[in-house]
Amino acid sequence: MFTDGAVVELARTQISTTALHERFAILAYCFMPDHVHLLVEGMTDAADLRRFAKLAKQRSGALYARRFGQALWQQGYHERVLRDADDAPAIARYILENPVRSGLVANPHEHPCSFVTSGLPGRV
Repeated sequence: MFTDGAVVELARTQISTTALHERFAILAYCFMPDHVHLLVEGMTDAADLRRFAKLAKQRSGALYARRFGQALWQQGYHERVLRDADDAPAIARYILENPVRSGLVANPHEHPCSFVTSGLPGRV
């Protein structure tokens, strides 16, 4: 499903909009053919990751279902909370290198559906 640029853009737009409303910054993302990796940071103490994930999946999933007549997401998601800001660049690298490890591209910069912010602490 995430091999179609229109589907990626639909999901990316809803995830980005939800992040803004739910007080999250998206530091990195990578859309793989059947899943998405996100590195997000709560911008306030009120930022709630579970709420963000639920709403982002709900909003993008509803638009996808209306357009394509099927579900976009599986139930649940995997999360890992970073406690040390120094870990963020390593996680961003891991996210960006997923298409290389999967054999989709030879270089992470060749994958059109990846992003990392320049504001990430340390080098990526």
